[in-house]
Amino acid sequence: MQEKTYLKWYNKVGYGSGDIAGNVVYAFLSSFVMIYLTNTIGLNPGIVGTLIAASKFFDGVTDIFFGAMIDKTKTRLGKARPWMLYAYVGCAVTLAAIFAIPVNLGKTSQYAWFFIAYTLLNAVFYTANNIAYSALTALVTKNSKERVQMGSYRFIFAFGTSLLIQSITINAVAYCGGGASGWRTVAIIYSLIGLVVNTISALSVRELSEEELNEAEKGDPENTQEKYGLVAAARILISNKFYLMICGVYILQQIYGAMLNMGIYYMTYVLKNENLYGVFSWAINIPLIVALVFTPTLVARWKGMYRLNLRGYILGTFGRAMVVVAGYYGSVPLMLFFTGVAAFGQGPWQGDMNAVIASCSEYTYLTTKKRVDGTMYSCTSLGVKLGGGLGTAIAGWMLAASGFDGTLAVQPESCMNMLYFMYLWIPMFISLVITLVLSRMNVEETNEKLKQEMEAEVSV
Repeated sequence: MQEKTYLKWYNKVGYGSGDIAGNVVYAFLSSFVMIYLTNTIGLNPGIVGTLIAASKFFDGVTDIFFGAMIDKTKTRLGKARPWMLYAYVGCAVTLAAIFAIPVNLGKTSQYAWFFIAYTLLNAVFYTANNIAYSALTALVTKNSKERVQMGSYRFIFAFGTSLLIQSITINAVAYCGGGASGWRTVAIIYSLIGLVVNTISALSVRELSEEELNEAEKGDPENTQEKYGLVAAARILISNKFYLMICGVYILQQIYGAMLNMGIYYMTYVLKNENLYGVFSWAINIPLIVALVFTPTLVARWKGMYRLNLRGYILGTFGRAMVVVAGYYGSVPLMLFFTGVAAFGQGPWQGDMNAVIASCSEYTYLTTKKRVDGTMYSCTSLGVKLGGGLGTAIAGWMLAASGFDGTLAVQPESCMNMLYFMYLWIPMFISLVITLVLSRMNVEETNEKLKQEMEAEVSV
């Protein structure tokens, strides 16, 4: 039986454009905050890494908290859209603040300024906005194909934005005067762009009513609106093995991305050309975008997401292994080629990840009879914050341990060896671990078996 459709093409495109706003924050912050703090403000990378790690303690419960709040919200705009809209105002302000640290402040005050702004951005505003945005995948349609398409549109915009930001930011900072004032101006411009696009995205879709969301569960006698608290929500999530797998993969992906973002150091000090960072960004993001375009078709052809995701990541792991070989061989063209191969293989998971989470939420409903769509999507923010923050912190600690000095044009040999390890080896190992986890994440087949068992029980 053909699934009911809920969205027009412009709804999907409008929704997907929201990741322009998300990556104005994430791509800019993850790619450039460390080099801004070390080479412009003059902060110690080890201390910065420690502050980022400490900030994660404040993030501990906010993901599940905001997810539960979204589930309990009832407004004219729906559950998620109000949080998506209003939280981004805080994102814009705190992003600009991070890149506006006064150079004439004492070092202690500069560290405090960064820590407060970074913690507010990650623990509060980005969390609320990102969970709400991700939860819309389950709240605006119940059609699995449309969910995959929404994810593909979303990540096309995400990687396109990352590509643009990673390609133009260094030159944009120089054009705006360079130094601290240049970074501050660029951050303000990005914040304003994100604010406008986020508003357009939130208003481009309509959330389904409770009746529409529950209409597929025909004859279900259970009360799907049973109330639950924060602790109960946490227990529901922890009992879902697929949620834990997705959280793990998301965290690993963000650490992977944080290590690739150390490419700005690798290009500057190993390859002696900081402009290559933008070139490698093209090698990553263009294949990802191409893969995303074909993801919905491949999901349909292979009758689900599991095989596509697993086979894609096997290819991605091979690609990263060959990047290591090319890196030690000293061939930039080969590094670029195999970077593209790895990115192409990893692309399908990026495109259908939200649909997998929606299936994970369905698994919770089938096993507990509770709807926790907003809380379920806490794994997206949890992964971004813990993985991205932990990855950046680890990078800072490694740089400090290697003897990195932002005032030196030539770094010591210990630092050069560390940059090889961070940029080449760690991404390959992480890709291998993700492949192993994805080999166990067949949530679609599990859901089908549960439905068949339920139907068999009803027919008896």
